[in-house]
Amino acid sequence: MADAKVIPFDDDRSRSGAARRRGVLPGGGRGQAPAAAPGTAPVSALPGGQVPEAAAQEAEPPQEPQEGSGGSTWDRRIASGLAFLRRRVTGDYDVDEFGYDKELTDQVLMSLLRPLADKYFRVEVKGIENIPSDGGALIVANHSGTLPLDGLMLQVAVHDNHPAERHLRLLAADLVFMLPVVNELARKAGHTLACAQDAERLLERGEVVGVMPEGFKGIGKPFGERYKLQRFGRGGFVSTALRAGVPIVPCSIVGAEEIYPMIGNAKTLARVLGIPYFPITPTFPWLGPLGAVPLPTKWTIQFGEPIPTDGYPPEAAEDPMLMFNLTDQVREQIQHTLYKLLVQRRSVFF
Repeated sequence: MADAKVIPFDDDRSRSGAARRRGVLPGGGRGQAPAAAPGTAPVSALPGGQVPEAAAQEAEPPQEPQEGSGGSTWDRRIASGLAFLRRRVTGDYDVDEFGYDKELTDQVLMSLLRPLADKYFRVEVKGIENIPSDGGALIVANHSGTLPLDGLMLQVAVHDNHPAERHLRLLAADLVFMLPVVNELARKAGHTLACAQDAERLLERGEVVGVMPEGFKGIGKPFGERYKLQRFGRGGFVSTALRAGVPIVPCSIVGAEEIYPMIGNAKTLARVLGIPYFPITPTFPWLGPLGAVPLPTKWTIQFGEPIPTDGYPPEAAEDPMLMFNLTDQVREQIQHTLYKLLVQRRSVFF
């Protein structure tokens, strides 16, 4: 008999060649020697229990695509979008007595506003834990910015940062509901007329309601008076909170004052158009529609400690002195927080 040829274990080329000749069955596990072909001697594992590299690579089972990746994710999104459109066309969606459309707000309006809040203004939210997880609450905030973008950013901030994803129902001025298109969108987004009756009904239903008592005096003030709070009216929001027995949450917004620096007001043109003011900024109306693009300032929204009202008797809502004191307390807390945030701010844009 001829002498048998000995294959040394330290010969990589011989090992890989033997592995290819014998072949590796699909599904062979890593760390196991491949089965020997009939009539041949089995190949031993390398010292340490390792299998030749070529055999181990061939023995690995094919990777299956992970669930929820690639096409399946897009399939679900397309299916969800088609289902949404079908419900809109057939009218199979809910709208409350104020015209609020939760599905449209969540899936469309919030999706449009979210990039503006997260990427453009880079809104930083503080004190979100001061908004209760359930039950009614009245958020009182400063108002500024020439156009009321602060109310919309406040709505996104509450929904996206609160653990319970609460929806903010804003009280808006009459002018909002007199404008075509804007009127319908405001109703769909959950806004309602700034009147005591509507606010009280929402609070009694356990909603989070937002109000900006400065009104047009706040958003229409000149740039030289930025972050100086205007009058808060006669304290109607305090009376509403007392009747509903809900906490008042002061809110301070920094960053909105600089998006449209208002350096002038064309009062005659404003009277002709029937609007509270006609702003003149460094870019508007000089640059036309391009001048309406807000500056990308850095925003901070801070919610302060809630002021409880459930400890007062029912007749407290008719006490003018109590309403004045609570109104002044809320205003001072917002103003103090504004100054504190301004001191902490590194830059208008960063």
